Amino acid sequence: MLTADFDYELPEGAIAQSPAEPRDSSRLLVTADMSDHVFSELPDLLGPDDIVVVNDTRVRAARLHLTKAETGGAVEMLLLDRLENGNWEALVRPARRLRRGTRLVGEHLEARLESDPVDGIAEVALEASEDVEAVIDKAGEVPLPPYITASLADPSRYQTVYARTPGSAAAPTAGLHFTEELLERLERKTAGIARVELRVGLGTFRPIQTERVSDHRMHREWVSVPAETVDAIARATSRGGRVVAVGTTVVRALETAAREGDLRPWTGHTDLFITPGFRIRVVDRLVTNFHMPRSSLLVMIAAFMGPGWREAYSVALQRGYRFLSFGDAMPCAREQPCPTPPHGASKRPTAPPGPGTWS
Repeated sequence: MLTADFDYELPEGAIAQSPAEPRDSSRLLVTADMSDHVFSELPDLLGPDDIVVVNDTRVRAARLHLTKAETGGAVEMLLLDRLENGNWEALVRPARRLRRGTRLVGEHLEARLESDPVDGIAEVALEASEDVEAVIDKAGEVPLPPYITASLADPSRYQTVYARTPGSAAAPTAGLHFTEELLERLERKTAGIARVELRVGLGTFRPIQTERVSDHRMHREWVSVPAETVDAIARATSRGGRVVAVGTTVVRALETAAREGDLRPWTGHTDLFITPGFRIRVVDRLVTNFHMPRSSLLVMIAAFMGPGWREAYSVALQRGYRFLSFGDAMPCAREQPCPTPPHGASKRPTAPPGPGTWS
């Protein structure tokens, strides 16, 4: 399977530079019949036993601007993950000019590289005059993707309204479309909203640079699937409800927690790479944005919905849908049925009837 198989032409003008206002006014392409909707109509596509699962991670102010203590040269650091020893895994630029032992300084903050950068990533020790996390919040910036060139007047627009614990280097962007009012409507209309946490890092947004997809190695990301979410999914699916994942990070979290068979509570790091042929065990429906060509996210979409992704993307481009983080969305159905009930549910539907056309 070649990376080129997941390529398409994305015009620069199709890349959204700002979020929709209000959030749920973004467009929604229902792939079952290629019909046009707005995101606020999502509850109309779901049934009373369906359960919606969101990723409630919060984007950390993870981008730091530092200087080399010896030369004063500028260094940009993107914090990816807190390690067990208290140090940080970080993406550093320009990596070629940095090595183990390099000292960096910033406002109320000092850093020391504890390893040579590999593919731009190094282990970094941070020291501050007060709590390191508090200093990061003060000195850091919320990192926007590099393809967004416009400034963001309100940084909260790159957070979901249900975000909780800071820890991600990028937003779970399918969740940016939700408003508090839309969440309340979903709570009333469906079996409820369950939460997982996947701290978005390089595993989600680093592009595939290998010729063959199988040679790409996913960067690990921290995941938590709590027991209450597992139980809520079991109750919903036992009644014939569908598991609706909001974004690819939710798919990755739930399918990581079900790798041994049944869906179970799970906490730890995952390097799961979902490619065509992967056995989807939990998720029935997916709400997702339109993703970058040749990316691991697009490979996951192809694994989930099959070759129909090409038609969906072609239609979206023809109709002027906006792509990537601040872009529009599409709900899609899993190509193959889930093989086994998660966590003891009595049966799984292949395509239960619902009030909408999302089948």
